[in-house]
Amino acid sequence: MKPCLNQPLAAASLALCAMTSANATEGGGTIYPVGTENYVCCALPPPGLYGMVFGQHYWTDEFKDNAGNTVPLPGFRVRASAIAPRFVWVTKARIAGASLGMHAILPLVTLDVKVPGASQSKTGIGDMVFGPVLGWHHSERLHTVLALDMFAPTGSYNKTDLANIGRNYWAFQPIFGISYIDPAGLNADAKIMYTFNTRNKDTDYRSGQEWIVDYALGWGIGNGWVLGAGGYLYQQTTDDRQGGATVANNKGRAFAIGPSVKYDSGKGWFVTLKYQQELGVRNRAEGQALWLKAVLPL
Repeated sequence: MKPCLNQPLAAASLALCAMTSANATEGGGTIYPVGTENYVCCALPPPGLYGMVFGQHYWTDEFKDNAGNTVPLPGFRVRASAIAPRFVWVTKARIAGASLGMHAILPLVTLDVKVPGASQSKTGIGDMVFGPVLGWHHSERLHTVLALDMFAPTGSYNKTDLANIGRNYWAFQPIFGISYIDPAGLNADAKIMYTFNTRNKDTDYRSGQEWIVDYALGWGIGNGWVLGAGGYLYQQTTDDRQGGATVANNKGRAFAIGPSVKYDSGKGWFVTLKYQQELGVRNRAEGQALWLKAVLPL
């Protein structure tokens, strides 16, 4: 009973480690920080350079097994915070009627983990995310994107540590996203992702593939405000493999929901804030998170 469980923060990876026999993907986490996105996730701005900042605080005291029962871990606790700057460059180039953009994210993570008989804290740079994106504007309100995110193992990792900020492998994630934006009506967003994980060379472990949806649904009440709810859906679709053998009965799943709010200044910048509670969890930590996103032109 010695694997660690990993739960990424902000817009890149973060590890939570604990003594447990349940492990969806390696350590029970994802390289993508599930629940990151919120309102206006998938509407590419006009050509130019833009800055974003994601902030998250995550906390959990429970880990769920394959049946959804809490694994007995007296004293288990994880507290993690992250700040992740993101830079988006939208070019003037057009491909199939879409604007071409690029983005990059590099998070700073603080992690504190306690398990029976041990504890560890770390602060450092997490795994970098970068990739191209195509954005279409079908109308003033309806927008879509196609993208490919690549996750690089830039975060620190040691297979004997209790807490790891990086996951020690590359991953590739095709993305389709849609945003419907009405300042005085319906606001609906969905970022749909499918993750292909590569092998962790230090542990000879390859996490299974994952289907993830970040979502937000709200109503514009005027003066730049949108009120509603947001969260994520997560389902591991294939088994993990270690040393060439299948790791059975450990696929992760989770659903999260909570209140979400957006304020748009009307001057080119906006912020979103949400709280989300994880539910229906299997083979993963079950916790809560606060997410902040701020967007501004540079």
